[in-house]
Amino acid sequence: MSHDVPISAPRLRAPAGACDTHMHVYEPGYPVRTQGSFPARSATLADYLRVKQRLGLARTVVVQAGAYGTDNRCALDAMARLGRDARGVAIVDPGAPEAEIERLSKLGMRGIRYHMVRSPTLSWESLPEMAARVAAFGWHAQVQCEPHEIAEREKMLAGLPCDLVIDHVARMHPPLAHGDAGWRVLRALVDRGRCWVKLSAPYHGSRSGPPDYADVGALAKELVRAAPERMLWATNWPHPSVAENPPDDAGLLDLLAEWAPDEAATHKILVFNPARLYGFPV
Repeated sequence: MSHDVPISAPRLRAPAGACDTHMHVYEPGYPVRTQGSFPARSATLADYLRVKQRLGLARTVVVQAGAYGTDNRCALDAMARLGRDARGVAIVDPGAPEAEIERLSKLGMRGIRYHMVRSPTLSWESLPEMAARVAAFGWHAQVQCEPHEIAEREKMLAGLPCDLVIDHVARMHPPLAHGDAGWRVLRALVDRGRCWVKLSAPYHGSRSGPPDYADVGALAKELVRAAPERMLWATNWPHPSVAENPPDDAGLLDLLAEWAPDEAATHKILVFNPARLYGFPV
């Protein structure tokens, strides 16, 4: 079954060089680590290219799907087909030699993924050492976890020797209690200057729900006001955790116009920030 793509275009006209900083590709023929993390819909690169064209995006960051574990071949093949406008985030076995990290870097990988929700491939304990190893290649550490874990791992996250990227507005679950520990730590990490946040997948934390996800949107607006120079945007296509009725990607792009109503901030988030983090030409 193909992944049906709505025909409507977003209201927000993406500027030249706009980047989707988080999407996944699932192709037949690659061994799957766990079926539970495989999307219910077809999500091949051919499917994604229709989404990319509809949204008017120029650049793509392919994030290694948890379903494939540390076997990055599917992501690498997609990056090769996308060409110079693609970068990637890999899941790397802690036992991999330096030569493997160097190889992945030459092929366009720019970050190491720690997806700590459901059935993680890697352990928290390996993050500091792996962050130090990939820092030598100019990579960052990309982390997705539940909000309480951000607070519990504050010292570790703050001490990483490379930039830190937090996925999906940190999966925050508004409304937040006054002084919520996870939100407090996230804001402190952002304020330190080496933490980036992806303004993506608001459905992960929202209780108000689609199409506006107003509760998570309020948090996104606060983050944009605090540090527009370290905010990123992404589709999170094909929304692998959403079993039915995935969100309209055009609608998700249009939300950015509400979260970052200043045109200069929108341009930073879609173009300049990802170019700086992933090494695209400015």
